[in-house]
Amino acid sequence: MKVLMILTSHDQLGDTGKKTGFWLEELAAPYYAFKDAGAEVVLASPKGGQPPLDPKSNEPSFQTALTHRFEADAAANAQLATTVRLDSVSQADFDTVFYPGGHGPLWDLAEDADSIALIESFFAANKPVALVCHAPGVLRHVKSAEGRPVVEGKRVTGFANTEEEAVGLTHIVPFLVEDELVAKGGIYSKGADWGSYVVRDGLLITGQNPASSAEAAVLLIDQLSR
Repeated sequence: MKVLMILTSHDQLGDTGKKTGFWLEELAAPYYAFKDAGAEVVLASPKGGQPPLDPKSNEPSFQTALTHRFEADAAANAQLATTVRLDSVSQADFDTVFYPGGHGPLWDLAEDADSIALIESFFAANKPVALVCHAPGVLRHVKSAEGRPVVEGKRVTGFANTEEEAVGLTHIVPFLVEDELVAKGGIYSKGADWGSYVVRDGLLITGQNPASSAEAAVLLIDQLSR
């Protein structure tokens, strides 16, 4: 099993002057779910190299046993520091792709032509795709083989409007994940704010928030083993 994980390269939180990036738990929890299942994991980002970590995700209240494990893992950190460029990867070399969130993807990956084409190629090859938290917003321009929005008519979840409101960024982000999924015809549902909630519809697996990342990875492994 070979898994591609794609992280953001964007580090500016709109015009706030604050930093953003990827959310640590959403990388660490799936990373170890895959590694512990014997998978080979490749990390990629639009710019390659070290992707920006959302500093909030490394605050004590958001740390978990798996984020601590990642921080203490020299090999994992070396891999993170040298992510491959997104435009250099091919769907043909992987069994699946997983997108961790954080606010960063709303600015770069959501508009990235290489990311859009890559996701479309995974679906065309009948390979599963998983995205958590803000990363389902990366699907906003992804089309099906018929040229329709890929989420149209599909059951999906992603970072809820109520969660965005709770972190005070409703008017900072370029778009709201929940609203965008609905606008593109997705059948959106959510669980309790900050609790694990994952939806699988065919090849598409989406998780609502950071707490959903481990469950989404487990569902993806299950999908691959079928």
